Amino acid sequence: MTSSEKQPLKIDVWSDVACPWCYIGKRRFASALDRIAERDGAAPEVEIEYHSFELSPDTPVDFEGTSTEFLARHKGIPLAQAQQMNDHVTQLAAAEGLDYRMDDVQHTKTLKAHELLHLAKAHGRQEQMKERLLRAYFTEGRHVGRAADLADLAAEVGLDRDEVLAALESGRYADDVAADMAQARAFGINGVPFYVIDGRYGVSGAQDPAIFVQVLDQILAEQRGEAELTPSGGRSNA
Repeated sequence: MTSSEKQPLKIDVWSDVACPWCYIGKRRFASALDRIAERDGAAPEVEIEYHSFELSPDTPVDFEGTSTEFLARHKGIPLAQAQQMNDHVTQLAAAEGLDYRMDDVQHTKTLKAHELLHLAKAHGRQEQMKERLLRAYFTEGRHVGRAADLADLAAEVGLDRDEVLAALESGRYADDVAADMAQARAFGINGVPFYVIDGRYGVSGAQDPAIFVQVLDQILAEQRGEAELTPSGGRSNA
């Protein structure tokens, strides 16, 4: 295979729309690609696919309470501690250029949002849909658990609203979500974000861009047949 025929580097990402670290991780991975591009003159060609992971599958579609109250109940911690955790992640998000407004978040079950991401993938718009859902949830205080609200957001990225609504109401992509969750269990994934790079390397969490750069450098070096590099931390075999 010539360099012109070389396939993009596959990046499989397990994440949840309601996971604040997943949005941060999305930005940090993009920063890693930018760093490589600045260093080498071009970023590696990658193909990113998002996979479903429900952090709180028992959450009602219409949760009564704030995101801080949910976090306190979910983790069994005092409300003040939950508020500190939300404040901390908001500060880290701001460092990545993200405007988290946790007081406006409408916490919800994310199953239908995951179904929508599978529909968007079928239409080649998964990345745009993922970005739109994360911004809607963390910055705009939009509801991302109801079919009608999700159809509105889908229309904003160019998907057919009627098709989306019909698919979500019928559960057309529910089996795809379940398959993603089963694969996560097979990999031993119990938290997100989780990145599987080139089907061989697992990186857990919203790592510093430098960690992503190290892993990508190692894989690209191996593809070129160069001596193996050994990145420090943040790496496991998937």
